[in-house]
Amino acid sequence: MSEITVSIDGGESAQFTAGSTVRDAITTLLSNKQRKQTVAAKINDEIVDFTTVLTVDTSLVPVQTGSIEGLDILRHSTSHVMAHAVRDLFGADLQVAIGPAIENGFYYDFKRSDPFTPEDFEKIEARMEEIIRAALPFTKSGMSSADAVEYFKKTGEPFKVELIEDLGVENVSFYKVGEFTDLCRGPHLPDTSFVKAFKLLRVAGAYWRGDEKRDVLQRIYGTAFYDKKELKKHLNDLEEAKKRDHRKLGKELHLFTLSDEIGPGLILWQPKGSQLRRLIEDFWKDEHYRHDYELLYTPHIARQDLWKTSGHLDFYKESMFSPMEIDGVKYQLKPMNCPFHIGVYNSERRSYRDFPIRWCELGTVYRYERAGALHGLMRVRGFTQDDAHIFCRPDQLEDEIFNILDLNLHVLKTFGFSEYDIYLSTRPEKAVGTDEIWEKATSALKFGLEKKGLKYEIDPGEGVFYGPKIDIKIKDQLGRSWQCSTIQVDFNLPERFKMEYVGADNAMHQPIMIHRALMGSLERFIGVLIEQYAGAFPVWFAPTQARIMNITDAQIDYCEEVYRKLRQAGVRIEKDLRNEKLNYKIREAQHDKIPYMLIIGDNEKEDGTVTVRLRNGDNLPPMKIEEFTRKIEEEVVEGRGY
Repeated sequence: MSEITVSIDGGESAQFTAGSTVRDAITTLLSNKQRKQTVAAKINDEIVDFTTVLTVDTSLVPVQTGSIEGLDILRHSTSHVMAHAVRDLFGADLQVAIGPAIENGFYYDFKRSDPFTPEDFEKIEARMEEIIRAALPFTKSGMSSADAVEYFKKTGEPFKVELIEDLGVENVSFYKVGEFTDLCRGPHLPDTSFVKAFKLLRVAGAYWRGDEKRDVLQRIYGTAFYDKKELKKHLNDLEEAKKRDHRKLGKELHLFTLSDEIGPGLILWQPKGSQLRRLIEDFWKDEHYRHDYELLYTPHIARQDLWKTSGHLDFYKESMFSPMEIDGVKYQLKPMNCPFHIGVYNSERRSYRDFPIRWCELGTVYRYERAGALHGLMRVRGFTQDDAHIFCRPDQLEDEIFNILDLNLHVLKTFGFSEYDIYLSTRPEKAVGTDEIWEKATSALKFGLEKKGLKYEIDPGEGVFYGPKIDIKIKDQLGRSWQCSTIQVDFNLPERFKMEYVGADNAMHQPIMIHRALMGSLERFIGVLIEQYAGAFPVWFAPTQARIMNITDAQIDYCEEVYRKLRQAGVRIEKDLRNEKLNYKIREAQHDKIPYMLIIGDNEKEDGTVTVRLRNGDNLPPMKIEEFTRKIEEEVVEGRGY
């Protein structure tokens, strides 16, 4: 047999017989320590497992346990171990569906008549431990699709049959671990002993292939790490996330309500939540005014023909609500604000001297989300976008991108977000506009990012069909990422709506349009803020900044006087004058995350002061009402950044 040369990332190499495996190369070329940390390899950027056969000269890049790819392989493999255990324990009453790795873990879907219970989880985990200790190898094999369909029909696995038939390929691959065989592309771990730390987390309902008309499956979620300390930290983070859950805190702090009577995915803002929202909106409007934007208001519905012109009915119909008929004409709820801003633009003749035009709107839009995808404030059917559209000349594009980034990062920082991941998405296969204008727009986005000194990743081919974009994913206190900010350059709508301006040459030109959102949606952003601060908001945007509480009824009149003065001074103040023990009132105020408690007894009444207690339990010296007012004002100015 012929010999081939295999190297590690173009470096150390050795001769092997053609037909040797990745395992053979890894065993020969890596040290013992390196081998223990290697779970797969990359060949020409494709990840393959140890069983892959090598027939030509090859350069391998080890995939190690500390990498993102290594974690994905671990979690995908652990899902197979879990499915093996579940099949062993409940095989007579079970069909298996799919089991991928996901962010921070994995899941596997099963069809079973009885629900899984906490006691079942204990049994499944115990069986998984046995499989892991056995160090069972993951072995790959192939089969024609026709034979695979027959195999799964015989074994009573209709979900696998459907998957194969939909793939439309000649051959499919399988992975076998112990007695469990699954349809899978892989790659997988060398054997089950690489699974060092795992935990099953919860079970939830899931529709087969996300279709509400299909089978309801049971989805078991779990997570896995190569290190038990990392697993422990992750489980602690999950417990902390439960405490910070915006749905739980939103109810406890009386911020918002979800009502099936009103409709799923539609938010009812309670007075405190409305106050929180107003403070955020006022800050947003003030910042945009300072950055030379003008405010617009637009309708909630429009003629259906508008959405035909914009292309939304072609590209976005499934996310739009059904049309309604008014005076014999079809109208639809708006999923976007863009066409309305274009309508304002086209309402009069524009000159090159008018640019840049910066318009912003807190515009409420409506998009259909499946019931199973709805999630508190994070996924809703009616939400308010902090939207803006900038119209500019080509020579202004780079400066406008830079200005948007500057405002964007300032707003995020003001709300406490200083860590984020940035992605630059480039031209997809299907796109409008010439190569030249795509290159100019992409270069402008790059220029803005690099001028700000921002690190970013290229997300190839993930731009929208009408132009490239920047996405900013903020990170919260627990390191979780949230998609909020986006900046998109658009060549499509200006052409569709025949937007023009008179250039310096007196000829007509098409402007460049930039779509931009800083928070994404107010609903989601407020949900993230609730979890970021665990409901204990900074003073500058806390719905209630202080609560007055008396010790006895003898101080009620003075409490009312303090309340009126602080309210007139603009302090967001509440009063608790109930005939309850002071410690009880303090505990309630701390539970409600009130920044300051103003305690008034006989001494405070006599001296014309208030005793100030912080929500963390610390006390400040007594102070005059005017002094406390200045303190609040200073904190607001510091928090807002001016």
